[in-house]
Amino acid sequence: MTARSLRRLLSLDPQELIRSRPGPPVGDPEVGRTLDTVVHSFATGYNAALGAPPGALDLSHLPGPLRGFAYEGAAMSIGLVDELTLARGRRMRALLDGPGRPYVHLIHVGAGWAFARLRVRPWTGMPVGQRLFRWLAWDGWGFHQAFFRPRAVLVEHRVERAARGDVRPIRDQGVGRALWFYAGADPALVAEVIDAFPAGRRPDLWAGIGLAAAYTGAQPPERLEDLLARAGGHREHLAQGAAFAAKAHQISGIVPERSADAVAALTGAGVDDASDWTDASLKEALRRPDDPATYEAWRAGIRRAWARQGGVVS
Repeated sequence: MTARSLRRLLSLDPQELIRSRPGPPVGDPEVGRTLDTVVHSFATGYNAALGAPPGALDLSHLPGPLRGFAYEGAAMSIGLVDELTLARGRRMRALLDGPGRPYVHLIHVGAGWAFARLRVRPWTGMPVGQRLFRWLAWDGWGFHQAFFRPRAVLVEHRVERAARGDVRPIRDQGVGRALWFYAGADPALVAEVIDAFPAGRRPDLWAGIGLAAAYTGAQPPERLEDLLARAGGHREHLAQGAAFAAKAHQISGIVPERSADAVAALTGAGVDDASDWTDASLKEALRRPDDPATYEAWRAGIRRAWARQGGVVS
């Protein structure tokens, strides 16, 4: 199969992807437009990476706040091509070392979409994932599964065989991110869906909600107050997810005002302080083995930092 025919086979129709967004209609038109724009940006990056050398991929024509989503999509298509051509991650490495460097979180998450689509465990045949960040591919795996199989994942609570065991919490964080889109960023529906899950899985879902809510900035602070109230005893997990979003925006050099407001609403801290929590916990975690338990220690360290600053949301 030629490169041109492979690109034609793998390309995505942005509008079709938007129409396939699972879940009920979004009640707030402005929120709906925001979420649709995110999905469109993902597809734009996905298609752009099919037609350009990864090291020269240029997504600067997109508004700054949307580029992270586009790089997530780009990582998915690059991951698919690398796997299907047995390139052992050559294109993914070029993306990570080149234009995708400021989007390291999103690149690893996007790679997880590709592995989920191909039904292979992350990094199989592609030894390029960065230490600890590579576990974020399971987050992308979870998002993919919840987005394309919402009934099985969000209603029947199924977990793929490959994603069971110590990677399941990371996968569920990605499911939580997808739930933000499924629920149209509606706090009431988010809580209703999560409350139907087994209690032991709810914290990771709330972490994904915090990440998606803060990164997309789809809801204003007053609506996030309702989200906090419905999260109940899981506020620390919301804060951890929001801190991840803060760091992802910070290293890109672009921090949208709506995202900064969401970080403050969900953590009680500014973007720089919340990012510092992730950095300090990561520094400590990197002294340990590169495994899912250490990834979980990274997240736990962020929650402890939130608690030390009072665990209070202003």
